[in-house]
Amino acid sequence: MQMIKWSAIAVAVAAATSSVAMANQADSKGFVEDSSLNLFTRALYMNRDFRNGDGNIKDSSKASGYKSGYREETGLGVRVLFESGFTQGTVGVGFDAHSLSSIKFDSGKGRTGNGMFSTNADGEPEDTQSEIGGAIKFRVSDTVLKHGNMMVDTPVFSTDDSRILPEVATGTLLTSDEIAGLTLTAGRFTAISSQTATGRDSNTSEDADGNVHTLEEANILGANYSFNDNFSGAVFFSDVEDHFKKRYLNLNYSQELAEGQAFGIDFNFYRTTDDGAKKSGAIDNKIYSIAPSYTLGAHKFTVGYQQSSGETGYGYGIDGNGTIYLANSVQYSDFNSADERSYQARYDLNMASYGVPGLSFMTRYVTGRDIDVGGGQEGKEHEWDFETKYVLQEGAAKDLSFRLRSAIYRANSDVAKDVNDFRLIVEYPLSIL
Repeated sequence: MQMIKWSAIAVAVAAATSSVAMANQADSKGFVEDSSLNLFTRALYMNRDFRNGDGNIKDSSKASGYKSGYREETGLGVRVLFESGFTQGTVGVGFDAHSLSSIKFDSGKGRTGNGMFSTNADGEPEDTQSEIGGAIKFRVSDTVLKHGNMMVDTPVFSTDDSRILPEVATGTLLTSDEIAGLTLTAGRFTAISSQTATGRDSNTSEDADGNVHTLEEANILGANYSFNDNFSGAVFFSDVEDHFKKRYLNLNYSQELAEGQAFGIDFNFYRTTDDGAKKSGAIDNKIYSIAPSYTLGAHKFTVGYQQSSGETGYGYGIDGNGTIYLANSVQYSDFNSADERSYQARYDLNMASYGVPGLSFMTRYVTGRDIDVGGGQEGKEHEWDFETKYVLQEGAAKDLSFRLRSAIYRANSDVAKDVNDFRLIVEYPLSIL
C-alpha cells in the first residue's frame, strides 16, 4: 500500500539520503558547521475492522479456528536524525546517524497485526523497540557516495514509512548531480529491516511453498532528468537476486494555464520478471498508470487509470514496501492484481484560499475489475478514501500536524476480504541544530 510519501518526514528523509548531493563540495563549510540534528515524532492510532470476521491471529483462548475481526493499535515513534556536513577539501567526508524507537500505548494479542509492533513468542505485541544505525559518506564535486544504514526513496527500491517507524536499508548508494538537470543513481543493498523489527534483514517474502526468504542483494541503477521547468522523466532498473528484475519509466508534465489554474499529468510504468530461484514466486507482469490533474484555485481534480497485464500481478516488498510508484496504490489496496484494470477519481481542497492555511481535505474513489482469480473467474474490488489534515502555521508548536485517514474497502471473496481502515496520525518535526 502507498506509504505516507508527502509527509514532512518523508521529505526530510529523501533529503538526508539523496538530495544532499545538490550542494557542491567546493561550498562545504565543514563537518560540524553544516551538520543538522532533527527530532521527529509520530503518534498513530490505527484500526482495521474486517467486516466478515477474518483478518487476525488465532486466539488460543477461543474455540478452535476462531479469528478476531478487529485490529486496534496505538503507538508512538521517535526518530533522532543526525546529518553531518562534509569535511573541506577535494574529497569531503561525513557521517549520518539515526535512532528509532517505538512505544506501545495500546494493543493486545487479539487486536494486533496492523504492522506497528513486533510480537513475542506468545503473540503479544512488544511494549518497546529501538534500533540505531549510521552511514559514512563521501562527496566529490556534486557526487555523493553513502554506505551503511539509510532510508531510500527510488521507484525500484524504496523503504516504507506508513506506520510509526520506517524500514531501513543496509547498503551503498551513489547519487550524482554533475550535469544540470540530471541526477544519476546507483546502489547495492544487502539487507532491509521491517517496520516492526530491529534486525537488519527482518523484511521477508514467502514463496509458493511457504518458505520465508530475506533480501540477499539488490542492485539499482537510474536517472532522473528535467527537460525543462515543466517536463521531467525517470528511468530505473533493478536486479533483486533470486527474486525479480524490474524496469521503470516515469514521465511527468505540468503547465500553468492561467492565474490559479494548472494542468498536470503523471505516467508510471513497471516491467517485472522473476529471477533465478524465484524466491518471491513466479512473476511476469507489466503495469502502468496515468493520472491527469487540473487545479483551479483551491481545488484539484485528478483522474487515474491503471492497467496490469501478464501472467501475474505486480510484485514487491522484499525490495521495500514503498516500491510501488503507481497512481492507484492508495491507503489499503494497490489495485495491482493480474490483468486488473482500475479507475480513480480524486478531489483535493486546500483551505488556505478560504482563510484557513494549513487545513486540507482529500477524497478519492478507486474501482478495479477484470482481476484474474483463476478458473475463468473475474474479481472486482473498490475503495473509497477520505483524508483531512491540519498543520499549525505558527507558535511554539509550529509544524505540528493532525491527520485523519479513512478507507472503506470492498471486494468479492475471490480477491480479498472487506475491511474498514481508520487512522489518526499526529506528527511533530523539530529542528534541534
